[in-house]
Amino acid sequence: MAQRLVVHPVDPQVRLLRQAAQLIDHGGVAALPTDSCYALVCHLDDKAAADRLRHIRRVDERHHLTLLCRDLSEIAAYAKVDNAQYHLLREATPGPYTFIFEATREVPRRVSHPSRKTIGIRIPDHPVALGLLDVLGQALLSTTLLLPGDELPLSDGDHILERLDHDIDVIVDGGPCGVQPTTVVDLSGREAVVVRLGRGSLEAIGLA
Repeated sequence: MAQRLVVHPVDPQVRLLRQAAQLIDHGGVAALPTDSCYALVCHLDDKAAADRLRHIRRVDERHHLTLLCRDLSEIAAYAKVDNAQYHLLREATPGPYTFIFEATREVPRRVSHPSRKTIGIRIPDHPVALGLLDVLGQALLSTTLLLPGDELPLSDGDHILERLDHDIDVIVDGGPCGVQPTTVVDLSGREAVVVRLGRGSLEAIGLA
C-alpha cells in the first residue's frame, strides 16, 4: 500500500520530504505535485522503478520521459545546451515547460529516446517538487500522472490513492494540483519545434 504524506503546498515539511526521499532511494515510485499537474517520479538510475513508471502509464521506450531538475546548472549534466538555448531556458525556468534536448552520456541509454537519443528536461516551479529535489540532491525521472483511458491527469491525493494504492510507494500530497500538462518544446534540432501546447505560454518565452 502507498504511504500518503500530506505536506504544506507552500512550505513543505522537510521531515516528510525526507521520508519520501528515503522511499525513492530504496527503489520507490512516488506521485508528486508540480506546477502543471501531478507526476510519477523515481530515481534516474533505477531501471526497475523506471520500468514501473512505463508500466503504470502503459507507454513504451519511445515515449519521452522527463528529468525534473533543481536548477539550470543541473541541466548541463544531462542535456547538450548551446548559448541560445540557455538564454531560452533562463526565460522559461522554473515553469510549466518541458524541453527536449540531445542527451549527454550521463543519461542512461535505456531512458533516452532509443532512436533520437534525446531526453525531456524541466525545472518545476512548485515548492514541494523543488523541496524534494533539494533533499534528494539529484534529478528525478518523471512522467505525467495520466493513466490509460483517462483524458486528464489525476489531480488530488484521494484520487491517486484510490487508483494507485497498490502500484506506487508514496504519495507526496501537496493538495489539489492542475490538470494541464506542460508545454513541450523540442530543442534538439536547428529550430525550436512546439510538440505540445500546455500550461506554459509560448508568448512568455518568445515562441509565439
